[in-house]
Amino acid sequence: MTRVHRVYFVPGLFGFAKLAGYDYFTHVRRGVEQRFAAAGVPVVCEDVPAPPTSSLRYRSRVLAGTVARTAGADGPIHLVGHSTGGLDSRLVLSPSANLGLDEPLLTWRSRVVTAISVNTPHYGTPVASYFATVSGTRVLYALSLFTVLSLTLGEPSLAIFSRVLAGLGGIDAILGGDYKLFSRITDNVLRFVDKDGREEISDFLGKVRVDQGAIVQIMPEAMDLFNAATENRPGVRYGSIASAAPPPRSLRMARRVRSPYTAFTAAMFSTLYQFAGQRPRVYPYAKPKARELELLRAGIEHEIDDGISDGIVPTLSMLWGELLWAGEADHLDVLGHFHDDREKSEHTDWITSGSRFTSQRFGALLDAIVGYQLRAT
Repeated sequence: MTRVHRVYFVPGLFGFAKLAGYDYFTHVRRGVEQRFAAAGVPVVCEDVPAPPTSSLRYRSRVLAGTVARTAGADGPIHLVGHSTGGLDSRLVLSPSANLGLDEPLLTWRSRVVTAISVNTPHYGTPVASYFATVSGTRVLYALSLFTVLSLTLGEPSLAIFSRVLAGLGGIDAILGGDYKLFSRITDNVLRFVDKDGREEISDFLGKVRVDQGAIVQIMPEAMDLFNAATENRPGVRYGSIASAAPPPRSLRMARRVRSPYTAFTAAMFSTLYQFAGQRPRVYPYAKPKARELELLRAGIEHEIDDGISDGIVPTLSMLWGELLWAGEADHLDVLGHFHDDREKSEHTDWITSGSRFTSQRFGALLDAIVGYQLRAT
């Protein structure tokens, strides 16, 4: 009898498991389950309820507790971490890490077969340095707010939000404002959400304001120490997904700016891309091997260097273990949150980045992930 595989999805920075009735990994889960079923292999997928911006150690403890509680007694385990979720996976698996947990909460690690990181800042990201500043903290909160709004409320509520945004002075007022202004926006928009969803979103945003431990930990300087101290676990196969979004000056993005909301997110993306593209002077990213460079060039249309990113994470910072897929996409496109013109599409774009991500590319990405998981067993 074929053993049941267990796949754990670990959210990253300003990510979540489920919020206001919305499943953050819904598109990835559906694709993974379909591919396992097609291969005749039983699978159970689980979300890890990691806090959005807490320290990597704290998030890793949540990951360990979730797997220990739900993994059963046997069967292969696969970790799929998006963004900082990939660092949580590396940390919890590392033989050299001290998470302060009792051994019974970690015995499941011997069953882990693959650890796949999706757009993870293995060598850090300059955006973290920006988020640690006063103005960057405002942008981090705004980014968290609009990620939640775009994914959980959907297009009709975004139209409402566009009117609210215009009434409060537009993008300049937001980026130059303070938390009182964000609070006004949040309160105005959440009036259209049911009570339970409203409380969940408010609690999520409160966690972002109160605990931002992960921000300083994913700076390139801090990741230099993380990589020196965090060993790969013997017997686990490490794979990675990498992408790059087109530079914001691209006319493709400009053509999609059709409302206050898209204008705001386009400007936000441009700001983030600028900081993510700051080239490292002391702490370099990964240097692609020949095969990695071939994959990157095949999937990304512009020059491969340390100035390209998905808007949050530099592309060359995403390389760890075996590169499984590379292509043009922004930070959340790779989870299925992308602009899709199909009439019956269930995908909702999170930010106006100008990427040309499609359902076909998303399918190829999922093929790479599941193929790697099944190949390893």
